[in-house]
Amino acid sequence: MKVYYSIDDFQKLEKAVVTTGTFDGVHHGHRKILAQLNNIAHTIGGESVLLTFFPHPRMVLQPDLDLKLINSQTEKIELLKSTGLDHLIIHPFTTEFSRTSSLDFVRNILVNQIGAKKLVIGYDHHFGRNREGSFEHLKEYGPLYGFEVEEIPAQDIQDTTVSSTKIRKAIEEGTIEVANEYLEYPFPLTGKVVEGEHIGHTIGFPTANIRIKDSYKIVPANGVYAITVSFPNQSEKAPQKAMCNIGIRPTFGGKFQTIEAHIFDFDEDLYGQELSLHFHKCLRHEMKFNGPEALKAQLQVDEKAARAVLAHL
Repeated sequence: MKVYYSIDDFQKLEKAVVTTGTFDGVHHGHRKILAQLNNIAHTIGGESVLLTFFPHPRMVLQPDLDLKLINSQTEKIELLKSTGLDHLIIHPFTTEFSRTSSLDFVRNILVNQIGAKKLVIGYDHHFGRNREGSFEHLKEYGPLYGFEVEEIPAQDIQDTTVSSTKIRKAIEEGTIEVANEYLEYPFPLTGKVVEGEHIGHTIGFPTANIRIKDSYKIVPANGVYAITVSFPNQSEKAPQKAMCNIGIRPTFGGKFQTIEAHIFDFDEDLYGQELSLHFHKCLRHEMKFNGPEALKAQLQVDEKAARAVLAHL
């Protein structure tokens, strides 16, 4: 998969099969669209192209919303590589770009710059200034500019339409299993190990304190989770089983959220290293205990539960 960070860097193709959208999460529904995109490209002897944007349009147009994203850019690129996509264009989304009309977007960008011969879009997809463009518009533009358009119907899991919004809500509420079912992979958080207060070490549960790399990345609800830990910069190192606490540590009067991973049967200095935490199950919500010993007793219960969850991995 070739990656471009602007439409201007892309050389027009003879037979581009194109889809557009933010594709945050690269979830089950997105994969259905991309599978169809690749299938059509293969059938007509063309190449598949995803045009996406960064920052997320809502981060630019609704800055007060403080939107958090499921994927960092790095995660998104890696996930898209696994779909068999030929070309990924990540175009900068600006206020000026947002004023592009649906007609100009189709004619100038999709057709003239990318070379679209076929467009594949998800159910209820809108584009262009004020989201004015729709599937109906594309069907009108197709004969004028020499492309065909196909709409993928809504994809359901247990009668619930998959969407990035619903996945974000599940993550924010701590229902990680629901989010993972939609995503079809364990939700990840990546960050650097930083100096902590060493509280965990004093009660027999040393932790790696994680500072999240990307400020726009969504963080699960406060609680304790069964996770696995991978090492992005050390591919030779095997993933490790662990549990993670997200919260303010109320037992010790904490006020600021921390993310701490206790890796099982592991004794290495990780300061300054980058870790990726992959969330598998929420074990419980954050609680306040009557002192360190009560907390330690609960952490022993949590570890047993986490090991049971992760035993099949």
